[in-house]
Amino acid sequence: MNTVTVLFFATLRDKAGVPQTQLELPVSANIATFKQALFAKFPQLAAYAGAVLVAVNKEYAFDADPVPPGAEIALFPPVSGGSGWPTHFTVTEDTLDLNAMLASITLPSTGAACFFSGMVRAVTGRSEPRATQQLVYEAYVPMAEAKMQQVADEIRQRWPQVEGIAIAQRIGRLLPGTPTVLIACTAGHRDSGVFEAARYGIDRLKEIVPIWKKEIGPHGEEWVEGEYLPTQTDKDSR
Repeated sequence: MNTVTVLFFATLRDKAGVPQTQLELPVSANIATFKQALFAKFPQLAAYAGAVLVAVNKEYAFDADPVPPGAEIALFPPVSGGSGWPTHFTVTEDTLDLNAMLASITLPSTGAACFFSGMVRAVTGRSEPRATQQLVYEAYVPMAEAKMQQVADEIRQRWPQVEGIAIAQRIGRLLPGTPTVLIACTAGHRDSGVFEAARYGIDRLKEIVPIWKKEIGPHGEEWVEGEYLPTQTDKDSR
């Protein structure tokens, strides 16, 4: 038999009632077999079968993929390198330092930098305006860092003139007005793609990096989940 460790995140952790568990699978099991065993042990998760995302050893996995011996398998809802250029990424509970981030990706040849910063809003309006007292950000940190590296690699493939790339995500309980994410790109000139690269970085982070947020306000608490479902093309090809 193959004993695997299963990690639950965000809504799925709440529904499972535990942060992690272990499952015994046949040696020949694939992800489809794993899901059958999982839903047998946690029938309350079966309603999420069509939307649950699976990662095996910090990489997205799909029904036909085999389950390696002793694998770490993470389950979560859709989420809310090598070039010689500086690349920095971090998932942290500490305050995000824009100046330090810029310094880490500034070279003698740098003449332009573009930043994107996301912040906690005091009023959200996904369906109708309502007050938000705080957000709780959670991440599957080892995989989040690996997928941030993938985002950086994709940026370099599309905009080869980009020099430095830095991506930082803050987790934990954050109050309105607090920066939650920073993405920065540097290059020799402003017309080198730094604007487009930073925009691509935040959009891609929202698609494939396993980070979620819970809204807390007078209305109660609610996990905010995305709609993007990764496909085989989102797997890191390195």
